[in-house]
Amino acid sequence: MQKISSDKLRQILNVSDQVVDVEIDDVSTDSRNINANSLFIALRGEKFDAHNFVPDVYKKGCKLVVVDHQINDIPLQNQLIVKDTLIAFGQIGAYNRSLFKGKVIGLTGSAGKTTTKEEIAFLLSKFGKTYATAGNHNNYVGVPRCLCDLDMSADYAVIEMGMSAKGEISHLTNLVKPDIAVVTNVYPMHIEFFENFAGIAHAKAEIFEGLPQKGGKAIINEDTNFADILVAEAQSRQAEIITFGKNKHPSDNFTVQENGEHHLYNAWCALSVIQALGLDVEKAASYIKDFGALEGRGKKHKLKCRKGIYTLIDDSYSGQPEAMLFAISALNEMKTNGRKIAVLGKMAELGKTSKERHIEIGDHLKKTDIDIVVGVCPEMKDMLARLGEDKIQYYFDNKENVADFLYNELLQNNDTVLIKGARYSSKLYQVTEELIKKGALQS
Repeated sequence: MQKISSDKLRQILNVSDQVVDVEIDDVSTDSRNINANSLFIALRGEKFDAHNFVPDVYKKGCKLVVVDHQINDIPLQNQLIVKDTLIAFGQIGAYNRSLFKGKVIGLTGSAGKTTTKEEIAFLLSKFGKTYATAGNHNNYVGVPRCLCDLDMSADYAVIEMGMSAKGEISHLTNLVKPDIAVVTNVYPMHIEFFENFAGIAHAKAEIFEGLPQKGGKAIINEDTNFADILVAEAQSRQAEIITFGKNKHPSDNFTVQENGEHHLYNAWCALSVIQALGLDVEKAASYIKDFGALEGRGKKHKLKCRKGIYTLIDDSYSGQPEAMLFAISALNEMKTNGRKIAVLGKMAELGKTSKERHIEIGDHLKKTDIDIVVGVCPEMKDMLARLGEDKIQYYFDNKENVADFLYNELLQNNDTVLIKGARYSSKLYQVTEELIKKGALQS
């Protein structure tokens, strides 16, 4: 973070009381990670209140804290008292971003945004120093964190923004203030929180609110649901619009490592950012072959089981329906020497459409050459019921014993197994972790 004086922080947060004269070069929300030049922000969560740790961080040498009420155990001059510490976190992040001299790319979408963010950053790194959101820190806490951690010497910064409700992207994009705003796709993710599907498109389009009044650029998937809404919203912000898709993209001259059309869309999107920045698209395209799938998002592992060596496709981070369909299609398209197995967990936050969407997955699976399907969680019974006798199938109420069953009983030499499901609902990521631990090959 750019060094900032305590007096400047007081001005940013609109605090009237005078505070101790210190210079800050680090912002922390973790009481375990504090030094003398840190600003500690006491956030509140559903199961914690960091105000309880303020006396401890003061004893560790932290000279300035942001709190929403006076803490009696430390001097008043060491406290910046605000109405909402989370809002204050965002204000500090926004100030740090305002000092950044490079180009900022803001990105959102219903599925695949973290992978696309990483691919954009990967390509941009071939042209200059690049900073990007760590992992998927894309929410009200994650985005301020990323903005505070900005590498101020970078040429480019790629910031991911997520949402589950209307207004969230609006808040985040007005912190990020992107020069280029990207919407990768619009799917009925989190639809239980919206009146209709179109509402999700409008919520995603909020990202364009953060663009500058002149010179802002909007990158939009022209093939996605409600692309017309996205374009109209971008036009209302006087943004220059760049679209990508099957019939319109920067280059055909590249090769992707992974199976599945969604990986092409990720590449087209990333190349559109290169185009928007006026960089060499053909040069960028030549590097796409070197970009591989991420952990939990399609990365392949060669592992051992009781009966030989198999391939695990770890796509266990998300169970969003469209992403599920993409992953199944990618497995179907793979050329293998053994059986294809899909281990699928429930899909979450689908509201009244849940049964219909799980049935849709079953209908899609039935048309593939996938040999075996393992359903995990009661919602997957609707999926399995659509397979009839066309597929060998197994069912588990939860993720318990799934890894042991796969490792000890089901998996054979040359099998390829896909694992995918809603991360926190199905917890199939724990199955992948166990399989990787059990099956690690000696190097």
